[in-house]
Amino acid sequence: MNIPFIKAQGAGNDFLFTYERDLPGALDEERLRELAKAICARHTGLGADGWYVMGEAEGCAARIRLYNSDGSPAELSGNGTRCAAAILVDAGWSSPEVRIQTGSGPKQLRVVERGGRRFRFEMDMGRPRKATLGYALRLAGEERQVTILDVGNPQCAAVVDSLEFDWKKLGAEIEKHSDFPNRTNVSFVRKMDEHTIEARFYERGAGPTLSSGTGSTGAAAAAVLLGLVKSPVRVETEAGPLDLRWEDSRESGSEPIEGLGKAPAGSIYLTGPAEITAQGDYFW
Repeated sequence: MNIPFIKAQGAGNDFLFTYERDLPGALDEERLRELAKAICARHTGLGADGWYVMGEAEGCAARIRLYNSDGSPAELSGNGTRCAAAILVDAGWSSPEVRIQTGSGPKQLRVVERGGRRFRFEMDMGRPRKATLGYALRLAGEERQVTILDVGNPQCAAVVDSLEFDWKKLGAEIEKHSDFPNRTNVSFVRKMDEHTIEARFYERGAGPTLSSGTGSTGAAAAAVLLGLVKSPVRVETEAGPLDLRWEDSRESGSEPIEGLGKAPAGSIYLTGPAEITAQGDYFW
């Protein structure tokens, strides 16, 4: 069968998108997961960190469902949601404000720049729903202090002095650690100055990625909560910088972060690129 797709990347995090209306009607959830694994495969498919199914949603420009490259569903990707917004704007969405329904609820984005099919968006990531600082994670004979957060998906941020170690191996171990029964996304965070961190990402269901929007959000939030940096925060990834700011004005309806007393009261805003790179059919 032919599966139409659009490919886009956000800061090196690449995704494939298919409109729900273009899918064969006989695909149940199990078959969708099989398709996600096949289409995302780097050598035998098109290659991507994840595959999105885009549909309609009342009050939003679209509803998006994300499948990781291993076929597992995911609640949210910051880089991927920006890519979805780029596709919608390129297809004719006229407003610079784009509201998208994700697996973690509706997300609001705003076009900051556009040049052809290259965009920059600012995205309201909301606030961490809960955070645990100084969590003692036992790993192969040693104990490591990490920060655990929920920023729309699960995050585990580990502060390090250097990134010159096998962080991919450690990330794989943490992702599947028994303390995380549903697995977790992992970031390794190094402070550069009071407004800049460097980070590496091992994403749940995708493995090492050049960058991560939600990972950068979790890394920046952890660094702010630990007192390492102050907002605004630039996250230097392998694919370039992502910029985040954590508003300190209480917005309507915001609540204290579970497990944490004091934290900035407003939303975290993520600004980064999105580029549409290809379009065609995948023969499955």
